[in-house]
Amino acid sequence: MLTKTKKSKIVKEVQVHETDTGSPEVQIAILTKRIDELAKHLKKNVKDNHSRRGLLQMVATRKTHLKYLEKKSPRRYNALNKKLGLKK
Repeated sequence: MLTKTKKSKIVKEVQVHETDTGSPEVQIAILTKRIDELAKHLKKNVKDNHSRRGLLQMVATRKTHLKYLEKKSPRRYNALNKKLGLKK
């Protein structure tokens, strides 16, 4: 589960400016952390299909945000990919 302290730490790492909490970079970083945690959960609990559906929805949402950021600013997209270690 993503606590407030973990979330604020993630936001501080990728925020564009001081009061940034909703830019695509921040949203993608938070989704990536949630996806990683849920993937670990699903490795232990293989039959948890409800959580698996949520994971697939989060992956789709992150992909949408990534496509938007790539179209809007390829430089920021590439920097975020390197920072988060995402493929592509």
